[in-house]
Amino acid sequence: MCLNDLPPAPSQGGGDAQETPVQYFGKKEIPCASPSLGGGRGEVLLLSLFLFFSCMEIKTYENTPRGNFEALWTILDEQYCFFEYKGIDWNQIHHDYSRRIADNMNQESLFMLLNRMLQELKDGHVNLSSAFDVGRYWKWFEDHPANYRQDLIDTYLGTDYRIAGGLRYRVLDDNVGYIRYADFSSAFGEGGLDYVIDKLSLCSGIIIDVRNNGGGLLTNSDRLASRFINEKTLVGFIQHKTGKGHNDFSEPYPVHITPSTRLRYQKPVVVLTNRKCYSATNDFINAMRYAPNVTILGDKTGGGSGLPFSAELPNGWMVRFSACPMYDRDMQQIEFGIDPDISVSLSESAIRRGRDTLIEEARRSLKGE
Repeated sequence: MCLNDLPPAPSQGGGDAQETPVQYFGKKEIPCASPSLGGGRGEVLLLSLFLFFSCMEIKTYENTPRGNFEALWTILDEQYCFFEYKGIDWNQIHHDYSRRIADNMNQESLFMLLNRMLQELKDGHVNLSSAFDVGRYWKWFEDHPANYRQDLIDTYLGTDYRIAGGLRYRVLDDNVGYIRYADFSSAFGEGGLDYVIDKLSLCSGIIIDVRNNGGGLLTNSDRLASRFINEKTLVGFIQHKTGKGHNDFSEPYPVHITPSTRLRYQKPVVVLTNRKCYSATNDFINAMRYAPNVTILGDKTGGGSGLPFSAELPNGWMVRFSACPMYDRDMQQIEFGIDPDISVSLSESAIRRGRDTLIEEARRSLKGE
């Protein structure tokens, strides 16, 4: 499994869709795929080696509605990582949904039923993919205020902002730096980051706006966070499954952010958040909580702390799911989001004035008002 976040729909708060190693549960050859350490976190090497040398016991299921249902349920039963934390009775869910499986179900009806079962997990990293649809769970942001307006962002950025890879940045008229990063799958180079930090070095502080950023690559999360810390910093822990039981996990392995050896920013920083901050963005915000001079401002994030893995059903449909739980450095779960240091919501009166409440509050904070 790569240390990448791989939701299927970037426009709806997901990360970038990339191929993950797969485990097949049909009557076919079973590749025992070795995960890639795309995230660059040395501590997770143990995870990679474990998965490489101990693939799960191979099972086969018929390509029938019943066979695909049992394959899907079993994949999650043996490998999903949040059953106990979320208080999910997966056996009861098997009982409830098994009764609805019929041998004469068409593909669309089966897909809808299986997707409904997966939604019981309440996990934005869980997706069922077919040639005709991608199942998803989006209530982690749908039932909450947006606290974001793109037209307001455009007002602050204007049209003469600078671009460094996926970063959009400028100096606001009160000498506060503003960085807009909309997608952690959009890369930026170390040289580009040098230019950004150098350009904003004379500012009184920086606003990093990652609202509506649904995730992407953990490499980008680590690279950006490393510019705001000065010493190797413990930011969390990760575990992996060691058996089929819902509580069969390895010991927690520490996750550190190492400070960049290039330009690092030393002045105050405010990170803006909302419910659509998910997956790798959630990881970035967690790391930034432990950086000096950083304040998290806005709304609680959407969460998404399980590293995803993929498997294939007998009929060729793919299921992606959270396989390895990540925690903050106090071993607390962040699957359901991270609270801000300062809670601020977008106000209607500010919108009418063409102002973004979160940006304005961040500017006041950085200027000591």
